[in-house]
Amino acid sequence: MKKLILSLLLTCSLGAVAQVDRSTQPKAGPAPEINLTEPQTFKLKNGLQVIVVENHKLPRVSYTLTLDNPPIAEGEKTGAATLSGALLGKGSTSISKDDYNEEVDYMGARVNFGSQYASASGLSQYANRILELLADAAINPNFTQEEFAKEQKLLIEGLKTNEKSVEAAASTLSRALLYGKDHPKGEFETPEGVEKVTLADAKAFYDKAFIPNNAYLVVVGDVDFKDIKKEITKNFEDWKPGAALSNEYKTPENVATTEINFVDMPNAVQSQVIVENLVDLKMSDPDYFPVLMANQILGGGGEGRLFLNLREDKGYTYGAYSGIGNDKYGKTTFSASASVRNMVTDSSVVAFLEEIDRIRQEPVSEKDLKNAKAKYVGSFVRSLEQPATVARFALNIETENLPKDFYQNYLSKINAVTLEDVQRVAKKYFLADNARIIIAGKGSEVIENLEKVQFKGKTIPVKYYDKEANAVEKPTFEIAVPEGVTATTVLENYIKAIGGKEAIANANAITMLGEGSVQGTPLKLTIKKTDKGQFLQEISVMGNVMSKQVLNGDKASISAQGQTMTPNEEQIAELKKGAAIIPELDMINDETIALSKIENVDGQNAYVLNLSDSKKAFYAVESGLKLKEETTREMQGQSFVQTVTYGDYKPVQGIMFPHKLGQSMGPQNIEFTFSEIKVNEGVSDADFQ
Repeated sequence: MKKLILSLLLTCSLGAVAQVDRSTQPKAGPAPEINLTEPQTFKLKNGLQVIVVENHKLPRVSYTLTLDNPPIAEGEKTGAATLSGALLGKGSTSISKDDYNEEVDYMGARVNFGSQYASASGLSQYANRILELLADAAINPNFTQEEFAKEQKLLIEGLKTNEKSVEAAASTLSRALLYGKDHPKGEFETPEGVEKVTLADAKAFYDKAFIPNNAYLVVVGDVDFKDIKKEITKNFEDWKPGAALSNEYKTPENVATTEINFVDMPNAVQSQVIVENLVDLKMSDPDYFPVLMANQILGGGGEGRLFLNLREDKGYTYGAYSGIGNDKYGKTTFSASASVRNMVTDSSVVAFLEEIDRIRQEPVSEKDLKNAKAKYVGSFVRSLEQPATVARFALNIETENLPKDFYQNYLSKINAVTLEDVQRVAKKYFLADNARIIIAGKGSEVIENLEKVQFKGKTIPVKYYDKEANAVEKPTFEIAVPEGVTATTVLENYIKAIGGKEAIANANAITMLGEGSVQGTPLKLTIKKTDKGQFLQEISVMGNVMSKQVLNGDKASISAQGQTMTPNEEQIAELKKGAAIIPELDMINDETIALSKIENVDGQNAYVLNLSDSKKAFYAVESGLKLKEETTREMQGQSFVQTVTYGDYKPVQGIMFPHKLGQSMGPQNIEFTFSEIKVNEGVSDADFQ
């Protein structure tokens, strides 16, 4: 019987196929009907609006408190918002920080706070207590001078670390020039500015911004509406409303003609390129869905034109993308960006502009539009599997002034976008002729060609800025090397600067133990060397070895993520060069090493020595100390520069050792701080087995 049914199905299927007319493209079917659960809502007298989505599939609950405020200017007190957010969640006026954290941990809950949001989640059996702790910390914060001093110090240290970040410099310049430094979106934090912020300033920002009349509380999970309404009312009804916040600022405008805005980052091994312009776009605008499709085609992912051009075709970058915001309060941004190799910075600018202009001038293909629609339809349908989606949709309808059926019609609105719509909005929102091209990069290597960049037959003007978005004169990159200075004298000065040959001769082994982090994950670095050609470098995460390099005479091994390989002769030779306790002692007699020029490295002039065709070392002109090494490597057909920086030199048994070491490869940057350096102890032959 089963075989008969299968045979009938196949016969019907083949018959249907035979009758299909393949000479015409089939019409798209109707968009699937979207049935969304209607969330339950209520509003407290103080203005707090509550959205509740019951879901009893799992015994969990989440609370998200969102402040729907317009942009808030901080002026001279920029940093007060960040610090106020950092102080929230440190207990409350009724419970200490330690007791608060202990109770949260006991329940296995998660609680997070920011200057204008708060969230908590956990098991539904603790739903009422989690809500109570969230409300108490949010409404009755425990702002103390002790905690403020800790958070202020952490923020300043983070900002100082970011001073070397090419991405951070580009982001700061982008905001400040696009909106203006007196606009809330154009403000940025500096170590000097944050030092001036007081506890009273942080408290004042909280009092102004953290108000219920602009707040929404979203509850999702295993709760009963009547019960949770009672608990929310009890915990939040005493929250006092505040004064309405102003949204009156000078309206920023786009540049009259496209220009390059450049900030010199002498340490940059890649340039950060951002092509951007201001736009007026809200979710409630008719153009919203066509813009989503246009951006997806241009640079919405790995299938976007920017990615396919700059990475797949030209190999300029690891990835190039674009994005466009929406904001009911005022202007927002369209931007396209990538981190590119120094030598192709100018070519990348041209590639960006050509792709942006192409989508403006030429209709996209049916295939491109179909793929863009499929991306959004798939993402939208998958999101409906999450209970939080219903709550997010309900929140957007309230905060973005959307029609009640906005999400019921979401798919039909996407499918209704035409080829003409895409080109029309591309012309309106992607302004290739009125764009700011923000570039943070190594001026000595990129400026000469950047000043020659042309688009549509016109040379694009270049304007120069410092890292705080102040206009400056074009930097001077060529510095004459003093007469008599050679690679040998530079190396001799380095050896003298770190303690001299006699002190170095007394060292037959060293151990260096450092700590760092990447994306919040703590790392440990161990380096060991001996004067017998032995070398060990190991990076571990929570006790697990992630990478390890070992050299023992002529034998070596390299391990990474559980895989071990035996290096070739060239790799062993490279390990041997770095295995010496002080490699510069051997380098003095190497006639292939040449002094090429003087460059600026993080504010210090440095002699640049070409150690090989692929490796450079930088030694400070004034102190003689080594500041940086750069190695050019090839991987998967692309070249990139790996950088190691050295700083915070301190003496250990008469030898100056760097106590800070930074490692970067592409966009990744890790900085290690050495907590312990030992000379002639802590090393045995077993370490190199």
